[in-house]
Amino acid sequence: MARAARGVRPRLLIVGDERKAAAALGLDLVGEGFEVIIEDTGECALLHVAAGPFDAILLDLTLPDRDGLDVLRQVRARGASPPVLVLSARDSVAERVRGLECGADDYQVKPLAFDEVLARLRVLLRRGREVVPRELRVADLTLDPFTRRVARAGRGIELTGREFELLAYLCVHEGRVVSRDALARAVWATTARDTTMDNRIDVYMGKLRTRIDRDHSVKLIHTIRGVGFALREGVP
Repeated sequence: MARAARGVRPRLLIVGDERKAAAALGLDLVGEGFEVIIEDTGECALLHVAAGPFDAILLDLTLPDRDGLDVLRQVRARGASPPVLVLSARDSVAERVRGLECGADDYQVKPLAFDEVLARLRVLLRRGREVVPRELRVADLTLDPFTRRVARAGRGIELTGREFELLAYLCVHEGRVVSRDALARAVWATTARDTTMDNRIDVYMGKLRTRIDRDHSVKLIHTIRGVGFALREGVP
């Protein structure tokens, strides 16, 4: 691919072993004004990172020669600082936390929606790399993804495993509306949405709201009718 003038087209490195999918994603990103290089092994990706600067890296965790998280650790250990967007089918909260802890700037679960990939990528390019906090905080609510401790106004709250994953997902997406589709995919690892799943999500959200908001005048968990849920301080 012919190189455009540096700084005119953001330069991306896509690392993934699904060649057709990576090629299709790369082609779409080229159409949006990016310069794209694609590699399907961790070793080749690290060589590219060492050879020249990238504005961002899109990294699949499933690679033929090594785990993607190992590649991510090495990228950071070598002092490389481009934003890294992890693309993975590993969709549990624990896996997302591991990715962030290893140095990822954002984490998107497969199957991918190109518009979301593009939006996340543009956000990362605008803001640059930020330090991922150990503790997630929304108003007076705190959640430690490593110790799994949750507290509000300094008072500990006991949650089930599923409730914790729901709350962690809402915290990661603080202030944004999260759809039932997203919750089904991220917390229940399913893309099969139906009335039963919707009811299950609503039941768990009701329990979580009781534990988080019951003794507080300021509510944090809000239902956005017909859309989903949001975790934020103030009115829906």
